[in-house]
Amino acid sequence: MLDISPLWFLVQLAQFLFLLVFLNKVLFQPLLKIFKEREDNTSGALENAKALDKDKDEVLAKIDAKLSDGRVQAKKTFEELAKEGSDVQKGALEVAQNEAVEINKKAKEELEAATEKARAGLKTNIEAFSKQIVEKLVTV
Repeated sequence: MLDISPLWFLVQLAQFLFLLVFLNKVLFQPLLKIFKEREDNTSGALENAKALDKDKDEVLAKIDAKLSDGRVQAKKTFEELAKEGSDVQKGALEVAQNEAVEINKKAKEELEAATEKARAGLKTNIEAFSKQIVEKLVTV
């Protein structure tokens, strides 16, 4: 049969309890402390990364808003300048057409004046020409 001595049992129990307390202080508590610090650092880094990601999203949203505002402003400015350019072009075309009409009108007036002058000159010369024709016909 198995013989268990109470003295050796108590010695082994004391050794076990001493070893348990010693290893707890020397090994287990420092390891648990290291694991806790590691977990805190990891969770802190994750929270920091989440905060940075949120900040990044906010900054990107602001940049997108500013870009869209800039695009709208650029489009508005472009349309205004295009309209202004079109108006200037229409005005220049109207001025050129008016000048062309005036030049054409003056040319017609000058042509009519020259025609009238030529007719008046021919009327005065008709009598002289008719006399010369009559004289030539009579002398022949």
